[in-house]
Amino acid sequence: MSAARPTPGRLTVLSGPSGVGKGTVIEAIRRKYPEIWVSVSVTTRSARRGEIPGQTYHFIDGLDFDDLIARGELLEWAAYTGRRYGTPRVPVEEMLASGRPALLEIDLDGARQIRHELRDTQLVFLAPPTWEELVRRLTGRGSDSDEQVAKRLARARDEMDAAAEFDVVLVNDDVDRVADELAKLIL
Repeated sequence: MSAARPTPGRLTVLSGPSGVGKGTVIEAIRRKYPEIWVSVSVTTRSARRGEIPGQTYHFIDGLDFDDLIARGELLEWAAYTGRRYGTPRVPVEEMLASGRPALLEIDLDGARQIRHELRDTQLVFLAPPTWEELVRRLTGRGSDSDEQVAKRLARARDEMDAAAEFDVVLVNDDVDRVADELAKLIL
C-alpha cells in the first residue's frame, strides 16, 4: 500500500504599488498564520534598516542574479527602479508539491509572469486607501532619492491602473484586517 500523495498547494501572489504596505502585511501573515509559507525573493538592492537577509530578501549582487537567470532558477524576475528582483523556483515548487499554501510578494510584472506560467495562481492586488496616503508613505521612507521616489510614483500610477487584472483587490487601511482577509483567500 502506497502513501497518499499530498494535494498540491495553491499559489497566491500579493502585488501592489511600492509603499502600499505589502511587506507589513507579509509580516502580519507570518506572525498570525505560520501555516502559510511565504517565499523570500532575491534582490540586487541593498538592505533597508530593519530588513533581515534571508528573511526579508536574499540580497545578492548583479552577477549572482545573472547566474540565477542563466540557470533557469527564477520562477519570475523583473527590473524595478534600477534594481532586480526575482523568485527562486525550487522552494516554491517544493512547497506546492508538499500541499502547503504558498504566498509570493512580487511586483506587477512578476505577477503577470506567474499568471502566464502557472494559470491557476490566485492574484491579489493590495491598494492604498488613497493616492495621497501612498505618496506620504513613499516620501516618508527616507531610503530613496527624490528621483527614485518620482520613479516609484510614476510606476504606482500604472500599477493602480492594472488592478483589474487581479482576482481580488484588498484596500490596505488596516493591516490586521487585510492579513486576515488574505489568509482566508489562501487557506
